[in-house]
Amino acid sequence: MSPFCSLETLRNACETLPEPDAAAQDAIREREARLTKPAGSLGRLETLVSWFGAWRPLQINQAAICLFAGNHGVLAQGVSAWPASVTTAMISNFRQGGAAINQLARQAGASLHVVPVGDLTPSADLTCAPALTTEAFLKAVSTGYDAVPAQCDLLALGEMGVGNTTAASALAAALFGGDGATWAGRGAGLDDDGIARKASAIDTALALHGREHPPLELARRYGGWELAALLGATLAARHRRIPVVLDGFVVTASVAPLALMHPSGLSHTVLGHCSGEQGHSRLSAHLDLEPLLDLGLRLGEGSGAALAIPLVRAALACHNGMASFDDIAVLDENNRSIKS
Repeated sequence: MSPFCSLETLRNACETLPEPDAAAQDAIREREARLTKPAGSLGRLETLVSWFGAWRPLQINQAAICLFAGNHGVLAQGVSAWPASVTTAMISNFRQGGAAINQLARQAGASLHVVPVGDLTPSADLTCAPALTTEAFLKAVSTGYDAVPAQCDLLALGEMGVGNTTAASALAAALFGGDGATWAGRGAGLDDDGIARKASAIDTALALHGREHPPLELARRYGGWELAALLGATLAARHRRIPVVLDGFVVTASVAPLALMHPSGLSHTVLGHCSGEQGHSRLSAHLDLEPLLDLGLRLGEGSGAALAIPLVRAALACHNGMASFDDIAVLDENNRSIKS
């Protein structure tokens, strides 16, 4: 049974969220101050510990990557260098272990869950109609919500869908302003003419659907199957107090409505990396998300999020495993004990 039977039910779920555990963060700060290192010397690793500990005990027994796949009717506008059949081919590749994300998941010690959404039926061409009907949108969000593994301490999110950077760009423009030229990037290898077609498609969609709608309605009109599922998975993680590592531009755009519906809607997430896709740095700035990595990746698949999982593991290992000044004898020049 779908957890979301109406947009009102979904909206209430997005607006009623558990908050960070302030007491746990205070305890983390107190321990950090006693560890055998100068204050703040581990930089963002210390920030990661505080972020993680606001939602979960400081250990990762199970890390998981959920990769959602979908197809897009906007391909009819010539916005991709690849046909929709590539989505199906890549799902097979994921399941056979032959993609980049399979190798990265293995190195990160994370399980990989590949979820085709909407039976890979293309969403509607967003230049002509809303990408999804209300029923389909709720079904996709529910698919993502239900896909989060029962045993999970850290969730990373990825996507696969030929044409989905067009949907993500259109959604970003609808949520935060700008036009097609502002947000359209090369995606998976567009030439200059392809980028122009992509920008034109975004502008056509903006003229058709407008921007004066609530965030969930904008997500329905401009997004697509896997974008809606990513929103659902992020929402499920929040309700279950699971920290989330976001991947690139498409994932970030997919979850942006949560930030507009609740003041701390994305506080359980970190941005794994800044992708090479035009618009990602602009979008992350709108959401006040600072990427952990900047490696020029533009693959998708959850690749940047997977690479960030070992950083979170390393941060927790330092916090949990380091000795404190109470445990060792550190003397000053007069042979007096230094405690901090």
